[in-house]
Amino acid sequence: MGDYKPDAVISPVPATIGDPTQKDTPQNHSSVLYHQLRQKPLNIVGGRGSYLVTDSGQEILDATCGAAVACLGYGDSRVHEAIMEQLQKVPYCYSLYFTNSAAEELSQILVDSTGGKLSRAFIVSSGTEAVEASLKMAVQYYMELPVPQPQRCNFIARKQSYHGNTLGSLSVGHHVGRRALYEKVLAKNVHHVSQCYPYREMKDGETVEAYVARLAQELEDKFQQLGPDTVCAFVAETMTGTTLGCVPPLPGYLKAMKEVCERHGALLILDEVMCGIGRSGTLHAWEQEGVVPDLQTMAKGLGAGYAPIAALLVNQHVVDTLTRGTGAFSHSQTYQGHPVSCAAACRVQKIIQEDNLLVNVREMGEYLGQLLHETFEANPHVGDIRGRGLFWALEFVQNKETKEPYPPSEAIAWTVHKTGLKPEYSISLMPGNGGIDGISGDHICLAPPYNSTRAEIEMIVDRASRVIQEVLG
Repeated sequence: MGDYKPDAVISPVPATIGDPTQKDTPQNHSSVLYHQLRQKPLNIVGGRGSYLVTDSGQEILDATCGAAVACLGYGDSRVHEAIMEQLQKVPYCYSLYFTNSAAEELSQILVDSTGGKLSRAFIVSSGTEAVEASLKMAVQYYMELPVPQPQRCNFIARKQSYHGNTLGSLSVGHHVGRRALYEKVLAKNVHHVSQCYPYREMKDGETVEAYVARLAQELEDKFQQLGPDTVCAFVAETMTGTTLGCVPPLPGYLKAMKEVCERHGALLILDEVMCGIGRSGTLHAWEQEGVVPDLQTMAKGLGAGYAPIAALLVNQHVVDTLTRGTGAFSHSQTYQGHPVSCAAACRVQKIIQEDNLLVNVREMGEYLGQLLHETFEANPHVGDIRGRGLFWALEFVQNKETKEPYPPSEAIAWTVHKTGLKPEYSISLMPGNGGIDGISGDHICLAPPYNSTRAEIEMIVDRASRVIQEVLG
């Protein structure tokens, strides 16, 4: 998920980012509670294509679509028209009492996009809400089986993962910095196993098959430790987001994880809030792995930032169980199935198809990967280059041979991001840290729009290279 904020708990923010002596004057006063309270961020007043425009007139190349959200770039008049049309029909209706045509249409688009493998959509406003709904859905599923299994209350997820910021979704995630303040109130029924992180965790001489088998055995061992019939679900990002930095699953990894789940009757929840809806090259990242989840979350590229929207897709067997049981999902949100958001997302999804953007994601993604390798392969401070589609990351190291990371106190990734915003570079790069153990490790992610051109891809790599040169030498 858009899952990095500089966290003083694990990585002090450089002094250039916020000045603790800065006084609250009329010139810098704001009523907004910014993430960094000591300094006002750049004020964006416009956007066009791949660029954001500040109130000073600076045009910033947004190489990350914000948090991998604005997949069509900024200012698409077709989406504007769809939003205005829906506003004139009905802007809101309460989903507890009513449905609406925009929600019906979007749900059908999403279900059809899975070939019917997932059969219903639960539409909410954010990826965090979608994850929260998936956890509740999983628990209710076992309570409504013909022979209920109320003992299934444990969730297994992965280290260095991110699934959202509510207490439930934060519990499932493993972002050390974001969890730190709230550990004492987080759920105690969530347990974590290792990530699929070959750059650092594959042993010398270990084959992909052996590494995947080792991870599958770790998951099996966790089931046995907890009691196989107490596990509700295994939760994983199909392709990791910003917390670990764009790590694609190795061949056979997700199949092996699903086999463990099926062996013990647990559900597989795949979080595609960040990597889904085309970001990895196919509409659903799991399509490339030959694995169908029981529950799938999505957000980010669903509405391309034109409106807040996310969804939970539900496998037919889960729907059937609830239908035969109470006949209702015991969960709701005020803005669930919001008509304007759904209308925006419908148009975004149609544009992705009409403009053949998935093909462009694959082609430009391959080109981006090629340029990143050509530009940074020999860089002594870039340890790993990884990604898929238009979702790539560079992991920084002090020593390429030993893979020694920079000290967290140097906040390298965040410094790269802030340097990129200087007028001489004018590029927004997405920073991440703590990928190694929750504390150490720095990387940046690139997630440009699906309609990016070759010239824009070249410009992204060129500007990123110059920024990294300034920061790391």
